[in-house]
Amino acid sequence: MLRIGFIGAGGMAQALARGLIAAELSPAERIICSCPRSDVLLLDQMRRLGCRTTSNNGHVADDSRILILAVKPPVIPKVLKDVAEFITPQHLVISVAMGITTRQIEKALPPKSRVIRVMPNTPALVREGASVFSCGSNTLEEDAGTAHRIFESVGICDQIEENLLDAVTGLSGSGPAYMFMAIEALADGGVKMGIRRELAIKLAAQTLLGSAKMVLETGKHPGALKDDVCSPAGTSIQAVHQLEKIGFRSALITAVEAATIRSKETGGLF
Repeated sequence: MLRIGFIGAGGMAQALARGLIAAELSPAERIICSCPRSDVLLLDQMRRLGCRTTSNNGHVADDSRILILAVKPPVIPKVLKDVAEFITPQHLVISVAMGITTRQIEKALPPKSRVIRVMPNTPALVREGASVFSCGSNTLEEDAGTAHRIFESVGICDQIEENLLDAVTGLSGSGPAYMFMAIEALADGGVKMGIRRELAIKLAAQTLLGSAKMVLETGKHPGALKDDVCSPAGTSIQAVHQLEKIGFRSALITAVEAATIRSKETGGLF
């Protein structure tokens, strides 16, 4: 069983703790997390899962063998300073902080520290996340498998070269925001055409869910699936034409590009 510590007790830490417990990778009593005493609600939520809590980051590092840094990028320098003296060759440090590279983290920790950088996304909260990770320069062969098992407990997980993780941030890391906007806009269209709001949202959300499942389970290209919906002279091809005229695809491509650039900028502020 894994001995896991979380620095941070927010949504991602809670999602991962639930996933680890449900997948029987680690019992709750072997999970410990820390966050400031002022975040009483977050600590209470972790305790309800059966996890141990503290406000001492060093205590978490000392008590665990896998240390997950589940905090925002600006907090990372302080966290690394708090835990550095407790990190040993037996530790695997996993960071989910956007834009912060494995090299930057390695430099703040003892020599030869094992570091993995992960970009998860918020659907991990309902165990439908999309996580991608990259290994640092000192990781062991089995560390990639460990990271894969941890993040697969809350969705799908894959490995990629680190220079592409900022692009992953722009695509799947920030992607839920684009999809929520799409659901809201589709629902607004339904309301405009007379459908009641509650039903319109449900239909829009289920449409995105079902469409995504078709892509993942059929293996067909999304363009081919789109073509299957668009009958000659039908309603769907008329709608697709309008989306093309207003730059729907271009807008999404630009969104991914903008988020990727911002992720790179965040790492530069470390």
